[in-house]
Amino acid sequence: MSDNLLSLKNVSKEYSGNRVLKDINIELKKGEIHALIGENGAGKSTLMNILFGMPVIHTTGGFEGSIEIEGKEANIKSPHDAMSYGIGMVHQEFMLIPGFTITENIKLNREITKPNLVSSIFGKRLETLDVKKMNEDARKALDILDMDIDEFLPVAGLPVGHMQFIEIAREIDKTGIKILVFDEPTAVLTEAEAKNLLNAIKKLSQQGIGIIFISHRLDEIIDVADRVTVLRDGEHIVTKDVKDTNKYEIAQLMVGRKVNLDSREGTNKNVVDETILRIKDFFVAMPGENVKGVDLEVKKGEIVGIGGLAGQGKLGLANGLMGIYPAKGEVEFNGEKLPLNNPKAAIKSGLAFVSEDRKGIGLLLDESIENNIVFSAMQINEDFLTHLGPIKIKNSSKIREHANKMIKDLDIRCTSSMQKVGRLSGGNQQKVCLARALTLNPTLLLVSEPTRGIDIGAKKLVLDLLKHLNNEYGMTIIMTSSELAELRSICDRIVIICEGKVEGVLPPDAPDAEFGLMMSGSRHTEGSEE
Repeated sequence: MSDNLLSLKNVSKEYSGNRVLKDINIELKKGEIHALIGENGAGKSTLMNILFGMPVIHTTGGFEGSIEIEGKEANIKSPHDAMSYGIGMVHQEFMLIPGFTITENIKLNREITKPNLVSSIFGKRLETLDVKKMNEDARKALDILDMDIDEFLPVAGLPVGHMQFIEIAREIDKTGIKILVFDEPTAVLTEAEAKNLLNAIKKLSQQGIGIIFISHRLDEIIDVADRVTVLRDGEHIVTKDVKDTNKYEIAQLMVGRKVNLDSREGTNKNVVDETILRIKDFFVAMPGENVKGVDLEVKKGEIVGIGGLAGQGKLGLANGLMGIYPAKGEVEFNGEKLPLNNPKAAIKSGLAFVSEDRKGIGLLLDESIENNIVFSAMQINEDFLTHLGPIKIKNSSKIREHANKMIKDLDIRCTSSMQKVGRLSGGNQQKVCLARALTLNPTLLLVSEPTRGIDIGAKKLVLDLLKHLNNEYGMTIIMTSSELAELRSICDRIVIICEGKVEGVLPPDAPDAEFGLMMSGSRHTEGSEE
């Protein structure tokens, strides 16, 4: 029998012709803590979806390669199959029922019952819950995690850290658990809770459970893991013993990549020594992307990149400035105080926004290209309207003329300006979003994830367009992206957001490892490594 508990062999996955995993080989031994690290989009989630037989894999053509558990091929077609093979997962999102007690959540769908008078006549379905036995099991699982909390308490109102531990206790309580996957388990925990959790993970591995530990926090990986595998752009870069590496090297491996986009040459001639945007002690309540006290200054004519890992707050910045999510703090734009939580005032002051959520808030999918392009300018600035006394009517010829100019300037591939936006490709939809923002004649353009979900050719066109707007018109641009290579290709400097705050600012040509350390919040202890 193989000494590997789990073997992923030549695992590949394609979504609509786009290869997101390429021949991944990973092995997990009994009692081993195997860390998995990579930037957003590296393929970690897809790999775990395959291991768990998630519907998203099997409704999109399945995957290539094989999964072996204890040397035998495993056929995992659903999460239920995964559980029967002894695989458990602790998710970032909590899957607890608030109205139930801790015990009831831990034993959900695996309740223990005992016979009673009625069940002896009418059958097992009418047995009584054995609450004492269930509480004992729950207590045992909680004790492994050093959780000093009563098992009979309701889950509603408990601190976030406690909920994370209850999720883990539920997995521990399952009989026959062999493999446990932790997906960013400390992301929502305080420092003390995170420490307890890492100790609990070590304890579980000592019981022979194999652990896959997904985290972006390099200090935790060095502290807890036996081996680390780095994924990048869907490829297996390296697997190393943690004792033979350090966080500086892991950081470099995580973000180092061939940049297919030409890096910008020389300095940006448009930057003037005038601060156009000053942000102080800025907070934004955007679910999953909270901003927790950011200070930032942007010079006129700059292209500033905002980078960082998912869920760290980078997307919250632009959404907060535009009033899409509740924000507080001091923001001065163009020498005047910017009213917060007021999208109309933000646009009127000279800000324009291309959202990361193209389909949700970026576009009117059932409307024509021309209506999408002029919609905001018509609503906010009353452009493209003809005034007939008190009545305002759409100036259709002016709208069409402007839309056709934008279609030509931005090379939007379409049949005509009357085509519905929902029928365009992702890249062309993104260009319509940009056209709408530019129609507002902004002083500062905020662009979030401008190339998400579009192919490499369209990516280059969109980035070239942003460079052109900056070079030709001196437009100040703040670009938020998960793609570090893109930020490096067009930005003057890159601000890394980690845990809702500015972790640091780097020039685009800074070493890969510098970016990796900042993104994982490890730069403060960088001096301790070789």
